[in-house]
Amino acid sequence: MKQRFLLTVALVLTMGLGAYAQQGGGQQRRSPEERVKAMLERLTTELKLSQDQVMKLDTVFTRNFKEMQKMREDAQASGNRPDREAFQKLNNDRDEKVKAILSEEQFKKYKEQQEAMRQRGGGDPRGGGGQR
Repeated sequence: MKQRFLLTVALVLTMGLGAYAQQGGGQQRRSPEERVKAMLERLTTELKLSQDQVMKLDTVFTRNFKEMQKMREDAQASGNRPDREAFQKLNNDRDEKVKAILSEEQFKKYKEQQEAMRQRGGGDPRGGGGQR
């Protein structure tokens, strides 16, 4: 009887860990506001942004991340995969707005950082490669 109980507990734990792992190791996707905060903290330091630039970028990134989140949620609700082309268009629009806010040198660094992050696997702006 004791062995059966232990076997049942082990089975339940195994199933629970499998579900946990499928959800990205328990990591929840960060909210758009959390993503913007992390992005701006990193960019402020690395690009030496002015307060005016930070305020303008906050608006651009917040709008972009919220639109992306909505697209993901809509796709998930319909059982489809998010449209890569639509995401790319959103990112291109965002980058055009960012380019208008940053100096030429800052924008060049920004694009280099974006490419480096893409090479590392996206996700966490510090290179953690979090959930996509």
